[in-house]
Amino acid sequence: MSVDDQGPARLLRDAEVDGAWTVLTNGTEQSWIDPDDPTRLEYDYVQRIADALDAHAPTGERLRVIHVGGAGMTLARYVCATRPSSAQIVLEPDAELTQQVREKVPLPRNSGIKVRPVDGRSGIAAMREDFADVIIIDAFAGPYVPAELTTVEFHADVRRVLTSSGTVMINITDKHPFGYARRVVAGVAEVFGDVILSAESATLKGRRFGNLIILGGKAPLPYRQLSSSAAGGAFPYRLITGEHLTKFLAGARPFTDGDSSASPGPPGGKAFFG
Repeated sequence: MSVDDQGPARLLRDAEVDGAWTVLTNGTEQSWIDPDDPTRLEYDYVQRIADALDAHAPTGERLRVIHVGGAGMTLARYVCATRPSSAQIVLEPDAELTQQVREKVPLPRNSGIKVRPVDGRSGIAAMREDFADVIIIDAFAGPYVPAELTTVEFHADVRRVLTSSGTVMINITDKHPFGYARRVVAGVAEVFGDVILSAESATLKGRRFGNLIILGGKAPLPYRQLSSSAAGGAFPYRLITGEHLTKFLAGARPFTDGDSSASPGPPGGKAFFG
């Protein structure tokens, strides 16, 4: 990769994939984008969210999607490519980064993607009730998940904005014994009727710091279809739900607005996200 921008948020050209870019923020990889093939997802956790999107609705079906966190807008581009008529709103407070992305890796014409320069908490608060089919929360301040995006109060506001069959898809990072992750999942479980947690086996076994994806559904989640994707994909992963999820939580208390914290930092202070 070669540096194309030396600012706090910068875009790097991929030396191996012609036309592809990485978004780097304060030394942390935030997005990998191949504008010629938006369905090519370089990071394993991004593929897990794409699996959840595909399980939520068939390819081609129009969705209304809100993205909390934008960076290079990898998943917004994926939705645009697989469901061209979809309406999408991206909440990305870093307007300078968004401008860089628009200049160097512009969105497709008539993409249906609207970017708002606001943080996720205030952006969701401004949304009307029963608006979105899917809300994807993938927001980081450097290598950390902002504390205000993991509280039970925020989850309740997300639920308000979702349709009756809506799903929230949340990306966080942690390492065994998952003291932070258990509290975030506990908050989602308090608000949503059905919850599924996914992670790579190496992360669950404590071998490495990694991404955990939390799905919260106002209606039953498509566990069978997700199980097939988890076992048969290029990046196999495990699903935790039901009694196994209850055991994972082990009585953890949800974060609240009066008692919250950012995610733990990765070893060495840097991690890779999408």
